[in-house]
Amino acid sequence: MDFAGVNGGGSVDASSAEKDFVQCEKIVREWARSALEEEIEGDGHTLQDLLFFLHVPRTGGRTYFHCLVKKVYGAALECPRSYDKLRFDPRKPKCRLVATHDDYSIMSMLPREKTSVMTVLRHPVDRVFSAYEFSVEVASRFLVHPNLTSATELTKRIRAKHKGVSTLDIWPWKYLVPWMREDLFARRDARKMKGLSYVNSNDSYNVEEMAMPLHQFINEPVVLDTVHNGATFQVAGLTNNSYLAEAHDVRHCVQKFTILGEHVLQVAQKRLDNMLFVGLTEKHRESAKMFVNVVGPQVISQIASDSSMEGLSKIKSVTEQNSLLSDSELDSNYHQDGTSDQKTTENVSTENLEGIKKNMTVEKIMEEYKACISPLRNSQSVRRTNSLREISPANFSKEARLLVPDTVLQQIRSLNSLDLRLFKYAEGGAQERVQRFPRHQTLASHCISHMFCLFYTPVCKC
Repeated sequence: MDFAGVNGGGSVDASSAEKDFVQCEKIVREWARSALEEEIEGDGHTLQDLLFFLHVPRTGGRTYFHCLVKKVYGAALECPRSYDKLRFDPRKPKCRLVATHDDYSIMSMLPREKTSVMTVLRHPVDRVFSAYEFSVEVASRFLVHPNLTSATELTKRIRAKHKGVSTLDIWPWKYLVPWMREDLFARRDARKMKGLSYVNSNDSYNVEEMAMPLHQFINEPVVLDTVHNGATFQVAGLTNNSYLAEAHDVRHCVQKFTILGEHVLQVAQKRLDNMLFVGLTEKHRESAKMFVNVVGPQVISQIASDSSMEGLSKIKSVTEQNSLLSDSELDSNYHQDGTSDQKTTENVSTENLEGIKKNMTVEKIMEEYKACISPLRNSQSVRRTNSLREISPANFSKEARLLVPDTVLQQIRSLNSLDLRLFKYAEGGAQERVQRFPRHQTLASHCISHMFCLFYTPVCKC
């Protein structure tokens, strides 16, 4: 390998670069070896006591979680304050579902042998577009304030009084949004200095006077550290939000010497293989149906295996919470996105069992999923339009993306080479993973519709 160009050429620089590479290779190899050894061999597709939804940002995971996963589990089984840093005790019997933007290293805080993992992946180019758009959108909400100081003070007050979890507390937005907010205010101040009241442009991703252009965004250090190859680093447990002490050194080495990314990719692929479920944003409806068919009956069987009245009351609570959940609760505060502790009642009577049976069919859950995503997406669209009003004509859309030069798209692909390969791996292995599921798990439509059988038979033999 030629190291001469790392520091501008010359034998001294080449020697230094070679030493750096040797040291980095040792660090990355040792981490990869340890990570692969920690992977538990066995049937990763059998649901364990706790399900960890590893939420890769901008994959539609929030919609997927609220409109599907919680429809299957119900609010009663969700771990409180999931999207915040771990503030729950996963050993509590009622806590069976946790969803966070934390990376895979959070498994060190969970009972590994009793935890299943799922995730959703998205094509890296679209995910980078979405990360840029969301960073600008959330940051632009503060432009209604006269200055940056005022906006910053508002943020402090909101975070102090609100019981939920702010977007500004969640990785990677806790890094990206304040940084983008500062940039937006600086550009607004510059417009005032120039006397510009309005800027006309046909390219929403390159309105430099209003917001940071996309081609600049993708090369910024904070973006290089949190967005590019973010899915691979998150599945590998190597983000700058990692619980692993060595994560920074490994990530730094891979970013400096891209060839070492092969080791990280190998770990990430192995973990995908061992996950309970891997969905694809581009095939969200197909993925949703597969989740219900594969995971749904296991959730119900798991709950039904508890022969106590408490177990049956949880099933009732699941059903009742599904029907009572309001989509408006998901975006109740202009500056807030997250979860809050929820109180549930756990009473049950035999007269409710027939209603439970009807509500827990695959068809019923899919109907609820479709009914949930439409108003949620509409509200998100309205919210985006209102947020971007202060920086018009930066009106992001699929049509506007088509105007982005190929050179920028190619650079995004180059900066996300690991994510591209991980996405293709997940995409290509989807059918293979489905075929590995036990037969009783693929008969969900039949088994879920026979709830009485599941009450007495943990493994579905309907």
